This record gives sequence, structure tokens and C-alpha cells, in this order.
Amino acid sequence: MSTNPLKGWSVDPAQIVMVGEDLQRPECILAERDGTIWSADARGGVMRIAADGQQQLISQKQAGAFDLNADPAASLLTGTLPNGLAFAPNGDFLIANFGTDRLELMDRSGQTSVLFEDIDGKWLGKVNFVLRDSKNRLWITISTKINPWSDAICKSVCDGAIVLMDEKGPRVVAEGLYFTNELRLDAGEEWLYVAETTAKRVSRFKVTADGLGPRETYGPSDLGRGLIDGIAFDAAGNLWAAMVFADRLVAITPDGDAIELLNDGDAAATDAFEAEFASGKAVSFETLYATGGTICPWLASITFGGADLQTVMLGGLRASRIPTFRSPVPGLPMIHW
Repeated sequence: MSTNPLKGWSVDPAQIVMVGEDLQRPECILAERDGTIWSADARGGVMRIAADGQQQLISQKQAGAFDLNADPAASLLTGTLPNGLAFAPNGDFLIANFGTDRLELMDRSGQTSVLFEDIDGKWLGKVNFVLRDSKNRLWITISTKINPWSDAICKSVCDGAIVLMDEKGPRVVAEGLYFTNELRLDAGEEWLYVAETTAKRVSRFKVTADGLGPRETYGPSDLGRGLIDGIAFDAAGNLWAAMVFADRLVAITPDGDAIELLNDGDAAATDAFEAEFASGKAVSFETLYATGGTICPWLASITFGGADLQTVMLGGLRASRIPTFRSPVPGLPMIHW
């Protein structure tokens, strides 16, 4: 068996190149072959960043309430908060909106429609992420029914779910999960992997003809400091994971081991967070807000891009730019690639 290219490798902060300016909550990032980058934007849409650095905000209605200096709690917890992104087959944007609690479809002019916000009139909770597979089915995560979401940053809350949306409409295919966050399919679309944020773990489910099999833990049962948020596969089978609040980047190898690739957190603030989280009570916003590093504050997602898929882009809830660096292994191509 060949050596895993991530073993013995780590991110060199000196080699990081920043992309974008004055971004608002670039939590999720999509990359295209021509070098165009799209990042979720708290003003109510997505920011287009061309290969030459030119920026254009695309949104149906611009929201102006996001201001971390004036009111960080209101900015991060309420309003219109485009979160997870995916491309529709025609190149439009599927937006999991964490603020409006719905799955939206926005075309490249900003016209928006609602694809999903309830099932049989029942509100399910905070819509976090959306993934499209090769059959054009949509996999959607619902993190929690608690609003504001910060009150669910607690290891005793497990009201998250996964929704499958296909020609039959939306239906819940997994529930009882710990703050369900980003999800990914493996190369053969045989297994669906999901970040259970407040369980500090990745779970996976066998994909069946009409849903999902039972849950099983993938890799370590506890990934350590911080809470797992975004995940992405590389071509060698490593599952990269962003550990928000500790601002760590780790990878789960095909052997099930965890490798730390970057640690940019504030150690003292992370200690305080971990102590409060261990109590079993919801972590206060003040404790949460004290955490984070300087490279990508509140590190939340990983995207592979560039012509060779070896440029890694990091998304952060409190970032205003996108850190990028070169990986020793390309990413697993997304369905739109």
C-alpha cells in the first residue's frame, strides 16, 4: 500500500495566500474549473470572486445587519445566513439558509425561490447544509430545533436530522443526531458521511435505494479540541475536517486515524470553551466568541479547487478573507466538477 501523502505533512502558515476582501461570513465555498470561487455571504447570497480577484455580490435582497464589531451575537445568530452551498445541475445555487431555516434556489441574477422549509407543514429546524449527488438527489442537514443555534452547542442535545429530497419530495431519513452539519459522499456514493458537531465525531450511513442504513461512527469517537463542522474528501480517501472554536484542521485517514494538519486556535480560550462544554450545559455566546485564531476565525469548511484540485480553501464564520494553500494530494472531485 502506498504511503498516505498527509502523513508527516502539515499546513505551513507562511505559505498561506489570502483571497477576497471584506467578505461576510464566508462559511461555505464552491470552486469552479476556471478559477472562479463562490462564497456564502451574510448579505443574503453569494460572493463571486473571479480568478483575477474581481468580486461581485449576487443576492436577491441585500441584508445589512451583519456587523461583528457592533453586534456579534445578532450578526452570527440571526438574519439571513446563507450557509451550505451546492450547484444545481444548471449552475444555479442551492443554498441552505441557516437564518431563514429553508433550502433556497438562487439563479445567477439573484432571483430566489424556496425549495424546502417544512415537511407536511412541520418545521424541522435549522437548515445547515445541502449536497447534490449524481442522481440529482439532495441531501440536507437539519442541525437542531433550538433557536438561537448557540443554545444547542451542548453535548446533551441530539435533535438533528438528515433529509433526502428527490422526485418523491423531502423526507427524514435519519434523526437523533448531534447538531448535524456538513455531509459528503464517498467516491462511489456508497456511504454518506456527516459531521455530528456536538458529538465531536463523523458518522456514516450506508446509502440504500430509498434512504440510509443505520448510523456508525467513522474514525475516532472524539476528534479532540473544538467541534467538527465542515468535511471534505481528498483523492487518497482522507476525510478533512474543520474543528470550529479551536480552529484546528484534521484529517481522518482511511485507516481511521486522525492527523492534525493545522492548529491556529487560542489555547486559553479553547480551554475555557472545553471546560464549559464538558459541563453538559449550553456554552455561552461570550465563551464561544472568545475562541478562534487569526488565519480563519471560527474555521468551518474545506474546499478543494484550482485546475488540479490541490488548492485548499478554508471558510470561516468570522473570517473576512479566504485562506488558501497547496495540498500534497488533490481533492475528490465534486459532482459539478
